[in-house]
Amino acid sequence: MSTHSAFETLASTHVASLDLTVEHYRHIETGAQHFHLRCEHDEKAFCVALRTMPMDSTGVAHILEHTVLCGSERYPVRDPFFMMTRRSLNTFMNAMTSSDWTAYPFASQNDKDFYNLLDVYMDAVFFSRLDPLDFAQEGHRLEFADSGNINSDLVYKGVVFNEMKGAMSSPVSQLWQGISAELFPTTTYHYNSGGEPSDITDLSYEQLLAFYKSHYHPSNAVFMTFGDLDVPDMHQRLQDLALSRFEQQDKRWQVNAEKRYVAPRAVQSHYGVDGDDISAQTHHVMGWLLGDSIDLDAQLEANLLSQVLLDNSASPLRKALENTELGTSPSPLCGLEDSNREMSFLCGLEGSEPEHAAAFEQLVLDVLTQVAEEGVDADVVEAALHQLELHQREIGGDHMPYGLQLIFSSLPAAIHYGDPTELINLDPALERLKQKIAEPDFIQQRVRSLLLNNRHRVRYTLAPDQNLNQAMAEREQQQLQCIGSELSQQQRQQIADNAEALKQRQAQQDDESILPAVGLADVPASVPYVAATKVVSSGPKQTEYQTGTNGLVYQQLIADIPPLNFEQLSWLPFFTHAWTEVGAAGHDYLTQQNRQTATVGSLTSYATLKGQVDDANRLSSYLVLTGKALTAKVQDFADMMAETWHSAHLDEHQRLADLLKQTKARKEHGITGSGHALAMSLASAPLNQASQLGDELSGLPQARRLKARVERLKQGDDGFIAEALQSLRAALPAQPDDVLMIHDAQAAQAHWAAVTGHWQQPGGSLDGAQTVEFSANSARYWMVDAQVNYCAWALPTVSVTHPDAAPLAVLAGVLRNNLLHTAIREQGGAYGGGATQDSAQACFKFYSYRDPRCEQTFDDFARSASWLKQQSPDESLVEQAILGVISSMDRPGSPAGEAKQSYHLDRTGRSQMIRQNYREQVLSVTWADLVRVAEIYIEGQVGSRAVVAPRGTESVAQALGLEATDY
Repeated sequence: MSTHSAFETLASTHVASLDLTVEHYRHIETGAQHFHLRCEHDEKAFCVALRTMPMDSTGVAHILEHTVLCGSERYPVRDPFFMMTRRSLNTFMNAMTSSDWTAYPFASQNDKDFYNLLDVYMDAVFFSRLDPLDFAQEGHRLEFADSGNINSDLVYKGVVFNEMKGAMSSPVSQLWQGISAELFPTTTYHYNSGGEPSDITDLSYEQLLAFYKSHYHPSNAVFMTFGDLDVPDMHQRLQDLALSRFEQQDKRWQVNAEKRYVAPRAVQSHYGVDGDDISAQTHHVMGWLLGDSIDLDAQLEANLLSQVLLDNSASPLRKALENTELGTSPSPLCGLEDSNREMSFLCGLEGSEPEHAAAFEQLVLDVLTQVAEEGVDADVVEAALHQLELHQREIGGDHMPYGLQLIFSSLPAAIHYGDPTELINLDPALERLKQKIAEPDFIQQRVRSLLLNNRHRVRYTLAPDQNLNQAMAEREQQQLQCIGSELSQQQRQQIADNAEALKQRQAQQDDESILPAVGLADVPASVPYVAATKVVSSGPKQTEYQTGTNGLVYQQLIADIPPLNFEQLSWLPFFTHAWTEVGAAGHDYLTQQNRQTATVGSLTSYATLKGQVDDANRLSSYLVLTGKALTAKVQDFADMMAETWHSAHLDEHQRLADLLKQTKARKEHGITGSGHALAMSLASAPLNQASQLGDELSGLPQARRLKARVERLKQGDDGFIAEALQSLRAALPAQPDDVLMIHDAQAAQAHWAAVTGHWQQPGGSLDGAQTVEFSANSARYWMVDAQVNYCAWALPTVSVTHPDAAPLAVLAGVLRNNLLHTAIREQGGAYGGGATQDSAQACFKFYSYRDPRCEQTFDDFARSASWLKQQSPDESLVEQAILGVISSMDRPGSPAGEAKQSYHLDRTGRSQMIRQNYREQVLSVTWADLVRVAEIYIEGQVGSRAVVAPRGTESVAQALGLEATDY
C-alpha cells in the first residue's frame, strides 16, 4: 500500500463481510484524518466533515454550511454549489449540519466529474469568501415589507430562517429538541444546531466569521472516501488543493462528558396548535443518557437492548406503549441515539394528555422492572441479534449512495476521536456480543445498569397550546416594531440600500466558465438496465435476478388488482400496512411479530396504482408483498411470505384499531416535512385520473380520511376496520401471478426450491385496470399547523412516450436552475423551489418549499414562459439541464434495488426500449424545443394551483381564488 510523503499510514483492515478494506491515513503537517474504504465499485464517494459544536441556538453552524457554498477563492462566483449541480453527473451532492459536525459529501460514477467536484468542494470548505450579502441571503436580514417605502414595516428574511420556521413547525422536531436540551444541560447538544427561528436573528456576521476561522481547519477535519481510488493521487490533490497551506491547529474540538443528574427530572413544555380541539395531542418521552458512543461493545449492547425492548409490537416496551389507554401510539422518538458523544435511549407516547405524564412514566418503569426481574426468552434475544447481523451484511444504496451510507454510519466515531473502522467491521464485536448473551441474565443486568439504576433520566412532556403560535408571531412583530422605532432615517436607508445590493448581486451573471464541468460527451449512450437471469412461466410466473446480494435473498409476490370501488380503494393503503402487522397462519400478531424478527430482515407490502405508460387516464394497479432474509433462513422466509399472503388475520379488532391510530399519527407527522409534495399532489389532482386517484389515496384527502376513521373509533366502533379489510381482501387475488426472486449464485438453488414448493398453480390473468367513479375533494388550499407555505402549480402535458416529454423535462431543469432558483429561493427566501415534468402523471409541476410568500411565488411561476422567450438562446443552459435529467436516470442503487427497479419498470410498460428512446430524445433537445413546448404547455395556460399553508390565512386563499379548508 503506497503512501504519499505528506501522509502517514496508520492502519489497514480488511472487512470480509463487505468485501472492502478500510485504510487509515493521517496528514503529517496538520493532523487531518483520512479514512478510505477501498473496494471495486463504479461509484466513488467523498466527504469532508468538520467538528462544529455551537453553544447557542443561533444556527451558526447551519448558516455557515449554506454560506460556505456561496463562492470561494478559486471560484469567486456567487453560487458555485448550485452551478455545479447542473454542470455535473453526480449521483449525490449536498451539505448537512448535524448536532456536532458539518459535512460536505458528494458521489459520482464519472471520474472526471468526481475530481471536478473535489476541486470545488475543497476550495469552498477551506477558502470560502463568506460575503456579507451571502450571509444576509442564507441566514437572516431585515427588509421593508414594501420594498419601495423605507417607512413601511420591517420583516425578517433569509433562507435558513424560513427553513427552520418550517422544520420547527413539526411537534416531533420540537419534541426531539426539547428532550435533547434536558438530557444534555451543559454541552453542545443542549442547543438547536439548525437554529431556533427566534434566536437566528441574534447571529451577527462577525460571529459567523469567527466560527468559520476557528472550526474550518484541516486539523479539525475528517476526510472519508469510498471506491476504487488511487490513494496517493488523492493525497496529492488534497495537499495541492488545501492542506499544504495550513499548519497544525492547537485547538482540539471535542464534546466533553455531560454533567450527570443526581436525581431524575420531569419537565413540561408546550407547542403551538391552531385548531380548536387540543385533546389527545400531548407527547410524553422518557430519555436516559447512557455511555460513550465510541465504545463499540457498549454501543452494540445498547442497540441489542433497544431491539429487545422496542423492535416490534411483541417487544415488551413497545407492546405496553401500543396497548395503553394513556395515549394513542408509541412516539416516533423510540430507540437508541448513538451518534452523539454519549448515547441516549428514548421511549415515548403520543396522543395523550398532560395529566397522564406520571402514569406514563410509571408504566415504562413497571415494564423495565418486570424485564429486569423475569428477563425475556432467549429466542427474543437471538432474534434481535439476527437483525443486527442482517443489517451489517446488507449492501444498500437505494436512497443514498452505498459508499456514503457506510461513511455516515461510521463518521460519528471519527468525529469523536474513535475508530470508524470498528463500525464498518462489526463482525468481531458481534462475535463478542454473541458470547455475552449466553449469560442467562444478560438482558436483566443491562436493563438495571443502563436504565433502572441510571439517575440521569428525564421525563419530558410536550403539551399543545392554542395561543402559542399567535404569541410567537406577535413577539416577532413586536421585536421588529421595536427595532424599527429606534432606526434613524439614515439607518432605514441603509437597510434599503443593503436590500438593493443583494438584489443586484442575485441578478448578476457570473462567468460560469471558471468552474469545471462535464459535457454531453461524458454521458453514457445507453440507459442503465438489469436483465432478468431467468423467467419461468409454469405456475405463477417466476422471475429471477442473480446479483451481488452478499448472502441475502429478496422476494416479492405480485398480483394485479381487479377493479375495485372507491371505498375499497380508499382502504388499500391501510390494508397494505396492516397486512404484515397482524397475525397469520394461526399465530396472533404478537407471536407473528416475534417470528418475523427471527426470520426476515423486513416484510412489508404496497400497492402500485398509476397511469398507463401512454395515457394517464387509463389506470393499472398491482399488489406487492416484499421481504428479505439471510440465505440461511430462505425456507422459513418463503414459508412466511406464503402464509402472510394466504392467511393474514384481518379480524384482530384491537390490533387493527391500534394500527389505524398509528397510521394517522405518522401521516400527520409527515405533513410539514413533505408539504411541497402534498401541494403538488393537490395541484395535479384535477388534471387526470392518475393524479386524482394518487392524491385521494396518498395526499391530504387520505390524511383527513384517516382522521375521520380514528374519530369513528372513539365512538366505540372498531369492527368497521376488519369488515372493510376483509371485504377488500376477498376482492384481491387468492395467489400471486408473479414471484420475483433476487439472490446471489450461491442461494439460487435453495431459493428456487423454497418458492416452487408454495406456488405451483397458475396465477390470475387480470390486467389491473381501474375505472373509478368518486367525488373528489375540491379544496386546493389546505391550512395546517405550519409557519410557512408550500405552493404548487400544475399544468397538463404528456406522458413519457410523447416526443414532447423530453424537452419538457429539460425545460423544467432550465427553469429550476435559473429563474426559479433566483426568484423563489434567493430573492423570495424559500428553502427551495423549482419545476418538474411528471411524465407518469402527464403534467408539469411548479413548486416551492418552506416559502414565506404565496401570491408572489405564483407570479414567479407564471412568468416562466415569458422569461424563457426573453433570454438569448443559450445551448449551455440546455446542456446543463440535460445533464441533470440524465444524472437522475442513471443514479445507481443497491444490486437488489436495481434489479427490482428494472423489473417494475418493465411490468408497468416503461421498457428498456421506451426509456432508451426517451434518453436519446433528451440528449437531442435544443433551445428551440424549449421555447416551443413552453408556448404550448405553459404560456397562457390556467392549470391548477394549490397551497399547503398556515392556519388562519383564508384571506390569501380568497385572493388566489382557491377553496380553503382546515385539515
